[in-house]
Amino acid sequence: MRTLEELIDRDDPALPLVQKWLAQSSQPFELLEPLGARSDVLVGLQVTTRSPMGAIAYETGGLLIDHGWLRILGSGHPKLPRNIVDWNAGRSAGHLLVADDVIGGFFSINGGSLGEDRGALYYWAPDTLKWEPMGLGYSDFFCWALSDKLTAFYEGLRWSGWEAEVKRIGGDHCYNFYPFLWSGQGSVEASSRKAISVAEQYSFNVDAANQMQ
Repeated sequence: MRTLEELIDRDDPALPLVQKWLAQSSQPFELLEPLGARSDVLVGLQVTTRSPMGAIAYETGGLLIDHGWLRILGSGHPKLPRNIVDWNAGRSAGHLLVADDVIGGFFSINGGSLGEDRGALYYWAPDTLKWEPMGLGYSDFFCWALSDKLTAFYEGLRWSGWEAEVKRIGGDHCYNFYPFLWSGQGSVEASSRKAISVAEQYSFNVDAANQMQ
């Protein structure tokens, strides 16, 4: 285990690069301030601040992108009360959950359990309940999330008036749809939806995916 001092890179930190990417964003975003637990988060993550992921984990409480539709995890904040380390504890095995969205989709870095492309991002799609490779590493994923590609990715998965609803739901909740989006009968427009905790949705997805095997 590397210490906090070993993980904080003072010579070549990634924060200026992250700030540059944010300045070029075509998506609205909210950069959340880090909480006091950020040191524990960085030590638990064991990623240096020379990497964008380490910088985001230590220097931010996370990000809310596109009116809060997408949440990128950092050290936690009242608007996003989950940090990247505690959120993964007991949930991920062979991958690292780094972001999620308001429709119950989850983004994770493959550590070997999702495919042979270690370090690549996968999306656990709520309309298929399958882990889908994105062909991106974490840094490229971060830039992707700030670009117009995010809008194209969610085409067909947004409903009229979603912006106002998403702003109210909060970073620790998402929508659960019925009929389920993966059932072949559900859709974001036709299904009823209710806000539930992201933790509850993740557990629901795990159970549903296991039953589908």
